[in-house]
Amino acid sequence: MSIARDRIVNVLRARGQQVRADWVERELPVRVDLHEHVGLLATLRLDPAELADASSP
Repeated sequence: MSIARDRIVNVLRARGQQVRADWVERELPVRVDLHEHVGLLATLRLDPAELADASSP
């Protein structure tokens, strides 16, 4: 399953984590595979299930 990178960026920016959001924009693909990047999401304290619920097709 994958989600739009913009979803991750928006969540990080909403938390005030601008530097992390900028890094995600530079380093991750436009569609982020949740299984492949599960460790990174955990580091960013993002729940893949919550991101998937709000993801675009």
